[in-house]
Amino acid sequence: MKVSVDKTKCIGCGACASVAPTVFKISLEDGKSGADQNACNQNNCEDACREAAKMCPVGAITIED
Repeated sequence: MKVSVDKTKCIGCGACASVAPTVFKISLEDGKSGADQNACNQNNCEDACREAAKMCPVGAITIED
């Protein structure tokens, strides 16, 4: 599973980080989310990542199986 965040769409609302905090982090530099691909695969966070993608108000999270 591959998780990515489109920084051009991200508004930094933090919904993803609240659902899957081990995978999504809000950057202090630009205030936008980023995804730690290794954390998603190592921690069995697939369900949380899918939930985060559904919750994203601007559709910035992409998941590829």
